Amino acid sequence: MKPLALLPFVLLGAACAPSPKGAANDDAARWEQHAKNVSILRDDWGIPHISGKTDADAVFGLMYAQAEDDFNRVETNYLNSMGRLSEALGEEAVYRDLRMKLFIDPDSMKARYATSPEWLKTLMTAFADGLNYYLYKHPQVKPKVITRFEPWMALTFSEGSIGGDIERISLTQLEAFYGHGPATLTDAVDANPKVLARAADDSLPPEPTGSNGIAVAPANTIGHHSLLLINPHTSFFFRAEVQVTSEEGLNAYGAVTWGQFFVYQGFNDRAGWMHTSSGGDAIDEYAETVVTKGDGFAYRYGSEERPVSANQIKVPFKTDTGMAQKTFTVYRTQHGPIVRKADGKWVSIKLMEEPVKALTQSYSRTKARTYKAFRETMDLHTNSSNNTIFADADGDIAYFHANFIPKRDTHFDWTKPVDGSNPATEWKGLLSVDETPGLLNPPSGWLYNSNNWPWSAAGPSSPKKQDFPVYVETGVESPRGRHAIRVLENTKDFTVNSLIAAAYDSYLTAFADLIPTLLKAYDQTPASNPLKAKVSEQIGLLRKWDFRWGATSVPTSLAVFWGDELWRRVKADADDESMSVYDYMRTRTSVEQKLQALATASDRLAADFGSWKTPWGDINRFQRLTGDIVQPFNDEGPSTPVGFTSAQWGSLASFGARPYPGTKKWYGTSGNSFVAVVEFGDSVRAKAVTAGGESGNPASAHFNDQATRYSTGDLRDVYFYPAQLQGHIKRQYHPGG
Repeated sequence: MKPLALLPFVLLGAACAPSPKGAANDDAARWEQHAKNVSILRDDWGIPHISGKTDADAVFGLMYAQAEDDFNRVETNYLNSMGRLSEALGEEAVYRDLRMKLFIDPDSMKARYATSPEWLKTLMTAFADGLNYYLYKHPQVKPKVITRFEPWMALTFSEGSIGGDIERISLTQLEAFYGHGPATLTDAVDANPKVLARAADDSLPPEPTGSNGIAVAPANTIGHHSLLLINPHTSFFFRAEVQVTSEEGLNAYGAVTWGQFFVYQGFNDRAGWMHTSSGGDAIDEYAETVVTKGDGFAYRYGSEERPVSANQIKVPFKTDTGMAQKTFTVYRTQHGPIVRKADGKWVSIKLMEEPVKALTQSYSRTKARTYKAFRETMDLHTNSSNNTIFADADGDIAYFHANFIPKRDTHFDWTKPVDGSNPATEWKGLLSVDETPGLLNPPSGWLYNSNNWPWSAAGPSSPKKQDFPVYVETGVESPRGRHAIRVLENTKDFTVNSLIAAAYDSYLTAFADLIPTLLKAYDQTPASNPLKAKVSEQIGLLRKWDFRWGATSVPTSLAVFWGDELWRRVKADADDESMSVYDYMRTRTSVEQKLQALATASDRLAADFGSWKTPWGDINRFQRLTGDIVQPFNDEGPSTPVGFTSAQWGSLASFGARPYPGTKKWYGTSGNSFVAVVEFGDSVRAKAVTAGGESGNPASAHFNDQATRYSTGDLRDVYFYPAQLQGHIKRQYHPGG
């Protein structure tokens, strides 16, 4: 496809800015040359369509447009990725920064940048240039910390997931180990993971992480074209919606994580890709046998004692009177950094550390227009935390399982720390794409993933668990997974609109299992039990319920409050017995527990909303009041009712909501964020919606203009081609103009 045609406009060049000198003058000249080669078109939803002469020009324009929409989120993501949050937030973020600094060293990243392929270095330079040009043209914008971006910084945030592998390390356990100065063999605190998990529990069921992806084969569609559902579940406003094109073959549309220069989940004119969080085991812990050795430590490895390396990491942090600093002596074995202590041993962690390859894969897949080309990008093996759903205009649909899975000796239990002194626990390379669960054009005519295991990904055509090592998948089936199968297995002749309807199907599979056990408990309860009278009317409503959510539904409110209450009461017991909480709620709770939970849920509804007969949409709300990273909520402020529930109960459309201090209503902060359905054929047809709106500025018309569409699943047309954009262009300009 040709880049978007330029409309006549006047470039407001850098002549209006102070003339820089020396190296800064060279920078400005380079920036302005990029700007001349870039056009940004804003459509009537504020979505930027960026067109550049070269890929580097397009990257420059993409970063400039992101900074226009939400520089705060761009900078915050890099403060997080580089371990510099505490320079903005203060001492509370010190251990979060320490965790990042265990892996992200600026000198190392600069060296990796220097040896990167020239084409990638050019893009990284354009990434920094686009952000720096924005700051140059907007002196009124005051960064929290980063006043100048450097190309190597792109390597610190190269993969796009909302929670990277590093964030799997417990901050509580990290602080227990490093929070008391240089370690001895006896003073590091032994942290019990189960105790820590309970301490972190805020009494509500956790919102399931991840996303939904569905691909439908041409034979199963009315138009005989493949279809793709792109439905990431993230914290709200974590990604922007963009289109970025160049004369060098780039033409990607979709969701881009703030601060990154590639479309993370999206499509081009021939193919599309959707990532979902994977249960593949990409990380291992090693229990190290550490002994004192002179002034330091050594760890046993086979018949040897190898030195534990020690170095200092400095973490600056903001205070009321200026900057302060904490200095940590950190330790590392050949497996990786020491991150905690357990059962008297130091525990190191090993994970993927390939930022150049990761950035290469993240960018190159956006230009892959066939299954073969996309499959080749998977051979880089750096999409470590994700499964991928793929569809293309040739009619191919595919499922790729976790893209970074080390080969391991299956005699060991890799779900626990393995013996670091035993050489047999070393990784033995990586599983190839063909050695992991995968699908290409399954006979079922559809495939999906919703962060559940892959063994149901295409119904009877799914990969078989017994064909793979146990460590390729650590997850389970989920209510959301069973729901996806329900809407896919008996449906034929899909269209764009019917796939959207499937993505918003209102059936709640968890409650379809759980509510009958509640009704049975009620029926078994003697009439003399006061609980029976207290909940009789509620039971009557639930008995007639079709297990479907809705903004006007009272049974949805009752079921969610009952499910949350029962979950709170039994989760610890279920964990102690290593049982699924769902199974425990269904099979192990008593008649009294079930009915008492319903009585308590009814009382809570009445206390908070005046009656237990409160429709779900009066409780469950979408609200966006400010551009803050952490959103404030206020029952007196405007908000929008949302019918769909947490994915915890099997809703495919996910809305993770809860009450906040000072509120009775529940406000969503995660779940459906970007939703798109794409049809591939001779041309692309797509519909999409974004949580809230494109801009992070409350004064913008595009701060909250998609809220109603978001809450009802009313996806809008995507303007992918120049002809589709005509009549919808609200602004066209060069960066800086």
